Amino acid sequence: MNNYDDIINMPHHVSKIRKPMSLQNRSAQFAPFSALTGYDEKVREVARETSKKIELDDGIKLMLNEKLSFIKTNIKLRPKVTITYFVKDEKKSGGCYKTITGNVRVIDEIYKRIILIDNTIISFDSIVSIES
Repeated sequence: MNNYDDIINMPHHVSKIRKPMSLQNRSAQFAPFSALTGYDEKVREVARETSKKIELDDGIKLMLNEKLSFIKTNIKLRPKVTITYFVKDEKKSGGCYKTITGNVRVIDEIYKRIILIDNTIISFDSIVSIES
């Protein structure tokens, strides 16, 4: 005699009170479970690399100031420039360098920034190169 001979041929129980569970709900019970919600995102964030901001020497700063002065004197022509600048990372120390090409709308000496026609605002302190 086997251990389950007494119940092996019994009919499957169907509740008289509850409706049978849908196939979708039954399968959801076996879906993958992530005990550490957000863990994968944290690992990706830690692995993401950032760059340190380059400290410019006085010669390069002088050259950038001359280029900004030239752009300012020709601002009515809306000069086209290519600017490489540093963008500080909001989550980690450091950041990344971006290069943008566009026409200059304003050289704002009060707030020390350059504003392009597409409303991109770039701080003078973050600029590492300007090509025109």
